[in-house]
Amino acid sequence: MKYEYSLDFARAQDENDPLKAFREEFHLPKVNGKTAIYFCGNSLGPQPKQTRAYLETQLKRWEEMAVDGHFHGDAPWYHARHKSKPHLAEIVGAKPEEVVAMNNLSSNLHFLMVSFYRPTAQRFKIISEAGAFPSDLYALESQVKLHGLDPEKTIIELSPRTGEYTLRTEDILEAINQHGDELALIMMGGLQYYTGQVFDMQAITAAGHAVGAQVGFDLAHAVGNVPLQLHDWDVDFATWCTYKYLNSGPGNISGIFVHERHAMNPELPRLAGWWGYDEAQRFQMTKGFKPMYGADGWQLSNTNILALAAHEASLEIFHRAGIERLRTKSLFLTGYLEFLIKEISQDKGTLEIITPSNPHERGCQLSLFIHKGGRALFDRLYEKGVVGDWRNPNVIRVAPIPLYNSFEDVYQFAKILEETLAEF
Repeated sequence: MKYEYSLDFARAQDENDPLKAFREEFHLPKVNGKTAIYFCGNSLGPQPKQTRAYLETQLKRWEEMAVDGHFHGDAPWYHARHKSKPHLAEIVGAKPEEVVAMNNLSSNLHFLMVSFYRPTAQRFKIISEAGAFPSDLYALESQVKLHGLDPEKTIIELSPRTGEYTLRTEDILEAINQHGDELALIMMGGLQYYTGQVFDMQAITAAGHAVGAQVGFDLAHAVGNVPLQLHDWDVDFATWCTYKYLNSGPGNISGIFVHERHAMNPELPRLAGWWGYDEAQRFQMTKGFKPMYGADGWQLSNTNILALAAHEASLEIFHRAGIERLRTKSLFLTGYLEFLIKEISQDKGTLEIITPSNPHERGCQLSLFIHKGGRALFDRLYEKGVVGDWRNPNVIRVAPIPLYNSFEDVYQFAKILEETLAEF
């Protein structure tokens, strides 16, 4: 597509957008009394308008049935997780039995690492990316310490080459091969939160398995953003949050993927809980853990029904929109944003895009490295109605999201950015 820096062009793209109606299914926030240009769904997605109805349905069941809601009525809570599994499977490229909504991301990462990080005297190292999201770093450090190991000698953090912002796939694969004999686990983001780089998860998984390591991903910034094929890529495990691109509410329920080959592996330890026990026998209340098949066997506690209801409200929208159609729009929408930013900034040295220019190596987030203006520039943009995301030390993240952002949003952002840059 040949882009143009004009309002007529943006409006023409919106008019022909097959997904344009979905924008009306969201409550978009306001800044200074006007609907914001909301480019922050990579941090917290806006509320779907149908969320309230989904929650009220469950509140009404609780009001009218109390404990009987677990086993009676048209949708008993005892089996509540089943409804969301097919939609989750669509989004992450899995079989329904390989996914389940539960807990939150950091908790799930710890639970999964109990199963998939099993260091030995010879094979104990972990590969991750340098500058990973802090929660991942803390989880890795604490899991290593639980095994009596030194994080400095155990965790290998891969950094971009000098003068570059993103990792090259060949450098990741080389590091895997270099440390292969000592490598127990590869655990990294599927999409790097700071730069917006999508890693080649398929190639990384294949390389990790070739040297005998397990491979897992934190998909917080990838799920609902880029197409995933976790089953076909042979990924061992993954976890994600649902409050970013999946628009399920602040701090809401997480989800996990466990490849089906691990479904009933008796050699794989786990931290067991009652809700992971075979549900057909769960109320026999006997000793000896018998896990359910698939990802369900990693559950610990009964489902948070209100959290799941909010999650389901958004998943239903994704099911209707379709992840492939969303990706098609995302490629054009983010490409338009990139085009306009380059048109505005030229070679003035005020900012640069550090997200990969290859559309297949990024999602809908562009990370702008600010050379002049810093946080003051970000604050000024907000005063003018742009809700983006500041990340220390000097990056503004902006994410035009195909479910609810428009080409006109992108155009209006560009006009505001142009006039604001002139102030610095």
